[in-house]
Amino acid sequence: MNGIAQKGIKEVVITGIHIASYGKDFEKKYELIDLLEEINKIEGIQRIRLGSIEPLLITHEFVQRLSKLEKICEHFHLSLQSGCDETLKRMNRRYNTKQFKEIVQRLRETYPNVNLTTDVIVGFPGETEEEFEKTYEFLKEIKFYKMHIFPYSQRKGTRAASMPNQVNPQKKEERSKRLIQLSDHNQEIYNKQYVGKKVEVLWEEQKENIIKGHTKNYILVECEAKKMNLLQNIENTLEIVEIQKAYAHGLKVRKNA
Repeated sequence: MNGIAQKGIKEVVITGIHIASYGKDFEKKYELIDLLEEINKIEGIQRIRLGSIEPLLITHEFVQRLSKLEKICEHFHLSLQSGCDETLKRMNRRYNTKQFKEIVQRLRETYPNVNLTTDVIVGFPGETEEEFEKTYEFLKEIKFYKMHIFPYSQRKGTRAASMPNQVNPQKKEERSKRLIQLSDHNQEIYNKQYVGKKVEVLWEEQKENIIKGHTKNYILVECEAKKMNLLQNIENTLEIVEIQKAYAHGLKVRKNA
């Protein structure tokens, strides 16, 4: 990790198939939070972003220790999958909606500007209209910034593929569209609060006269410049900018000189 910092990389993303299990196969007790605390000490690295995490990782103790690390990005991707307890049980998930709501509350109390995103599977075998409505209302209440919606797809050899009451494709499509609309609405409402405010952006990608980057809580920011030289050598730099416009999927600033 020190080598990464020496190359000038300012943000690192901790990711993997199941990062909550990090360290469980070590002889000496060493967990994900211990790793994060070590990375936080490395000079040069200015942001630490977590990939998708198991909701049950977010215990009171974990958040207490995490909140002391100033480099942690205020963005958490919590894999929910469904907002209905009956569906979660069929999915063999180890949490329920009450626990999930408590986890969300814990993060929002700790990080006022926290950005929460999630994954949702639509049309899991046996999902009735009533169960889908429970999911919809739960998601509406939680107000995730963005939801990645996946219609359930049968995979041969899995337990779910042989379950009764498979949901027809048309229903899956209808339900997916409703949740995508809800997600877009949530994003736009959240983004609008930043108009006129100053945020720190890490510029990452440039294409012609537009450069893109993200805030610490993972909101896309686009900067457009009339003159190309205004964006030269701006990649991989941190800059405080004032937001001029918000739209469904991000924020915009403009360099006019």
